[in-house]
Amino acid sequence: MSGTSSSSVLVFFWCAAAICCFIFGLTGVTEAQAPSTQPSQAPTSQPQATTDPSEVKALNSIFQQWGIEANAKQWNTTGDPCSGAAIDSTAFDNGDYNPFIKCDCSDNVTCHITQLKVYALDVVGIIPEELWTLSFLFNLNLGQNYFTGPLSASIGNLTSMQYLSLGINALSGELPNELGKLTDLVAISIGTNYFSGPLPSELGNLSKLQQLYIDSSGVSGEIPLTFANLQSLQTLWASDVELSGSIPDFIGSWLNLTSLMFEGNSFEGPIPSALSKLTSLIELRITDISTTNGSSSLGFIKNMKSLTSLVLRNNNISDSIPSNIGEYQKLSLLDLSFNNLTGQIPPSLFNLSSLSILFLGNNKLNGTLPEKKSSSLLNVDVSYNNLIGSIPSWVNETNLQLNLVANNFTLDSSNSSALPSGLNCLQRDFPCNRGPGLYNNFGIKCGGPQITSSNGIVYEKENETLGPATYFVNDESRWGVSNVGYFTGRNGSTIFSSYLIESTSDSKLFQTARLSASSLRYYGLGLVNGHYTLNLQFSELVIQYVNSQSLGRRVFNIYIQGNLVEKDFDIKKEAGAYFLALQRNYTAQVTENYLEIHLFWAGKGTCCVPTQGTYGPTISAISATLDSTPPVSKKNKIGLIVGIVVGVGVLILVMVIFYIVQRRKSPNNDYDEELLGIDIGPLTFSFSELKTATNDFSPNNKLGEGGFGPVFKGTLNDGRVIAVKQLSAASHQGKNQFVTEIATISAVQHHNLVTLYGFCIEGVKRLLVYEYLENKSLDQALFGKRNLNLDWSTRFDICLGVAKGLTYLHEESRLRIVHRDVKASNILLDSNLIPKISDFGLAKLFDDQKTHISTRVAGTIGYLAPEYAMRGHLTEKSRCVCIWRCSSRNCQW
Repeated sequence: MSGTSSSSVLVFFWCAAAICCFIFGLTGVTEAQAPSTQPSQAPTSQPQATTDPSEVKALNSIFQQWGIEANAKQWNTTGDPCSGAAIDSTAFDNGDYNPFIKCDCSDNVTCHITQLKVYALDVVGIIPEELWTLSFLFNLNLGQNYFTGPLSASIGNLTSMQYLSLGINALSGELPNELGKLTDLVAISIGTNYFSGPLPSELGNLSKLQQLYIDSSGVSGEIPLTFANLQSLQTLWASDVELSGSIPDFIGSWLNLTSLMFEGNSFEGPIPSALSKLTSLIELRITDISTTNGSSSLGFIKNMKSLTSLVLRNNNISDSIPSNIGEYQKLSLLDLSFNNLTGQIPPSLFNLSSLSILFLGNNKLNGTLPEKKSSSLLNVDVSYNNLIGSIPSWVNETNLQLNLVANNFTLDSSNSSALPSGLNCLQRDFPCNRGPGLYNNFGIKCGGPQITSSNGIVYEKENETLGPATYFVNDESRWGVSNVGYFTGRNGSTIFSSYLIESTSDSKLFQTARLSASSLRYYGLGLVNGHYTLNLQFSELVIQYVNSQSLGRRVFNIYIQGNLVEKDFDIKKEAGAYFLALQRNYTAQVTENYLEIHLFWAGKGTCCVPTQGTYGPTISAISATLDSTPPVSKKNKIGLIVGIVVGVGVLILVMVIFYIVQRRKSPNNDYDEELLGIDIGPLTFSFSELKTATNDFSPNNKLGEGGFGPVFKGTLNDGRVIAVKQLSAASHQGKNQFVTEIATISAVQHHNLVTLYGFCIEGVKRLLVYEYLENKSLDQALFGKRNLNLDWSTRFDICLGVAKGLTYLHEESRLRIVHRDVKASNILLDSNLIPKISDFGLAKLFDDQKTHISTRVAGTIGYLAPEYAMRGHLTEKSRCVCIWRCSSRNCQW
């Protein structure tokens, strides 16, 4: 165990012990061992094998820390973990058995745990050190939870490990070199985590490794030279990681490789010709290679005839389509878009028997479209090329998705009647309504019906079905849209949400959004030339804010008139939270009567959280308006400057007077702005809704009252029982606590922290809505009139639960938080007497880089550490301090 881990464990148990002392006032208590009441068992000739006691102890400790337990109807049926399904023929990957273990009892004396699964249970916490003592494990699946903290070097103890899955978690720190000791590893998955630093060179020791998944893991740097030893490798997924340098030539020696994914990395080109040896490849995806070191060619794919999926998008490939492309009869997906391909399209490409998706857009291809096409080819993008000629007859086939935007085709009603109307306006240079122009503005409700905003902008409906290769122009030829991209594991390009979007007066704009798997373009057509102001509106509607679902990242680029204005744009990061409205304003110069807005996915971000196909650009609404201010001539600049200076001075004076008046008139509104920057996950409730839920805040529903204000019990329309905290109008401290409590508890989630359902802000009314906990606070349970059975075992569990909650706040949360007011009245108990820490109004963030933070002393006198009470210093040692304050009635912390 490392020094850091030891310290964390000691702090954890010290907190648990301290809390027991503080809350229950127990000293010198010993627990007698109850005599066994079980009848003695007759000896058998062949005693049944039992689980190694040290493994039982470790497993129990792990499950207790994670707040999960075995299903005694499935395994652990006799009180011994290695019983029932754990030792019968039940398959380990059976989805009905989770959590689950499998055991090896082959010596008929001792059973060892060899497989452990805790998959997609949204477990929150660290990976305990006890896990690394289960040295007989060969299969460990902890995927899709919310495990935090570093990966311990003690993982090197699991030398029997063959299948290791840690993907979709929040693990951080550098990968330990000790992973190189797991020389029996066949498959390892660490994708979608918060790791950092380089790939350990010791991973090159894993000569038996067949599958390596590091996509979105957070690692960076060059691929170590020792990876040349991974000759057994069959699958490498390494997308969305900052791998740099050149793609190593030694990858060409991985002759068993069948699937290789390098999307959204930081590699420099060209693509090495050594990859030509990988003739067993079935799936190859390499995208977004830097053009610093020159262009690439397609020569390396010459012998890859087993390919079914080939994606080489945006790699600066300067070549023509191979003349032998007709030999790739297994190809079903081919994406060569956003390169510099020249020459004509070989007719054999359109007649591949298995090809169904073909993306050739954004190249320099010329000539005409092939006259014939196979019936399997149903999605074709050839947009943004130099193609000419008539449209072939096969465009009339049903279920065909065809994007022909920005070419020079000859269009007439006889050959294009089956195509969506408006293609003539979306040909090269957008020829419709050129000259003086017809329009000086436009608005588009992306993926939804027409909506008029609160400021009078009409967002016209754009709710057509946009497939993998489609376009659309509205009836007035005022605007158009073009979409290209095929989702892996998802259908549809529209997002629907019933969630009420906050921080905007136009929430209906965000009930739907347009989504694309690769490239989404919107066009303003027939515009009057001049300077335009663009307003783009976004909200993340798919990625959630709960545990593992919050690990998703949607990242894309934004181009205006071909110029990059946003690189690696992340809606959630920019807005501060999911389900919040985000606006971006840009300016653009229109010189040829059209305006282009391009959203482009460059392989960055996660692909599969919370579900498969969660990636690619999305947008809710677009508006553009011609600026009314004409360019200023030189002779008028001096007068303009003087006017601006005088005007600004007067404006500042008016604003100061207005501010002073408003401060005197509205003292209750001085902190409203603090709420706007908070990362708010929960819902907003209306005051009328809460008034109904609490029976008009009836005194019969009153649960108690604190410094914040009264607390009422209520029932929502959906049946949820809630506790409503009402801010007292007389408490200025309560107002600050209101802001702090929302900000703090929205940023952390743990089963030993109270859950915030939402809040209400209407006028001067401020309310917090929490889950209702039946057994109220711990001090009431201990000293109230209710008769709760708080035996020693229950009290210990309560101590342990509070310690877990504090440890999470102090060490495991992405934000280190000091509560500053932990006491029995702020610990609530649910129906199962599970403790939950509440009342975060006095919480403070603690900086890892500082030995202490200085702050105004707050909290309850008698519960404070001496150095904090006297000097206002919060230190590491302030976390757990026993201060006795005994009376004839109780002993408190």
